[in-house]
Amino acid sequence: MLAERKNIDVKVFYTWSQSEAGEKYDPGFSQKVLWDIPLLERYNYSFVNNVSPLPGSHHFKGIDNPTLISTITNWGADAVLIFGWAFKSHLAAIRFFYKKVPVFFRGDSTLLDEEKGFKQLLRQLVLRYVYSFIDKAFYAGIANEAYFKAMGLKENQLVLMPHAVDNGRFAANVENTTAASTLRQALNISADALVFLFAGKLEQKKQPDLLIKGFLALDSDNTFLIIAGSGELEKSLREKYSTYARIKFIGFKNQQEMPAVYNCCDVFVLPSKGPNETWGLAINEAMAAGKAVIASNKCGAAFDLIDSNKNGFVFNYDNLAELSKALNFFVNNRKGAIKMGNAGLEIIEQYSFKQDCIALECIVNGIELKED
Repeated sequence: MLAERKNIDVKVFYTWSQSEAGEKYDPGFSQKVLWDIPLLERYNYSFVNNVSPLPGSHHFKGIDNPTLISTITNWGADAVLIFGWAFKSHLAAIRFFYKKVPVFFRGDSTLLDEEKGFKQLLRQLVLRYVYSFIDKAFYAGIANEAYFKAMGLKENQLVLMPHAVDNGRFAANVENTTAASTLRQALNISADALVFLFAGKLEQKKQPDLLIKGFLALDSDNTFLIIAGSGELEKSLREKYSTYARIKFIGFKNQQEMPAVYNCCDVFVLPSKGPNETWGLAINEAMAAGKAVIASNKCGAAFDLIDSNKNGFVFNYDNLAELSKALNFFVNNRKGAIKMGNAGLEIIEQYSFKQDCIALECIVNGIELKED
């Protein structure tokens, strides 16, 4: 979208060159993933050689690009926007370009999992040092903004660039609703049933087991729970709950299939306990499909996207009773799901790629470029 709008000249330098082939193993999903939507079309980019013997984003030395700085310099960047600092070459680029060209930063860390102690104090000192090389930070939402301020960045250094998805792709249009109806039929779920949905990696931090416990406690026969995703918990969850006819495990679904999955449900639930559920983009996707949402207070998005009693509910991550109360609301108030889903559509309009483009373009075009 930035390339198509042509308000700035943009080039992306991908630092995990091993992913150029497309398919890579995702430990969260416990399988190899090849996204089925185009990610490398209609914009300028290059993959910068990553020489790490153990490449990946899971450790500091997993991104090691000796030619990154020279490649960016040779292209003639007037500003650089770096995603994430905790990689060898990203941190090196942040430090190198500081005071040469404006250095912008994008990360979505929060203080939601903060624990006081010596380690946390030491980490904060390190982070304050890292962010001292940043001119502007684009924050994703309220919790992320609070994090940047705690790490020493000033108000005039922070710019809202809301976490967003391609809202139109998930909309309740004819194609998506038809596919959703077909999916319901395949799962033997009637059109008048109430459907809750969990979509994401089946891992401890998202605690899908808590949702299942809350769902099984509901006193409603015409209510179903769809579990979309794969991961470390998939086998144990299937073994324990696949005999329940009202719980439907549908496995990993690629991007082109997800609009139908969201449109198949009435209420989306993300019960994460963390750590590091910094946002939860699935909430954006569900709201773009016009669905009511329930999320825990460990999801960064909950503080921006959910207005309790208006488009959904936020519950304390370790409180099954609160989650059950939210689930029961929709069991007893089917029209409430529709009303809340429509209210969410109004909220999610402000969380779009267009808003992100405008935020970046305004900052870049306001720069006084240095002359030779």
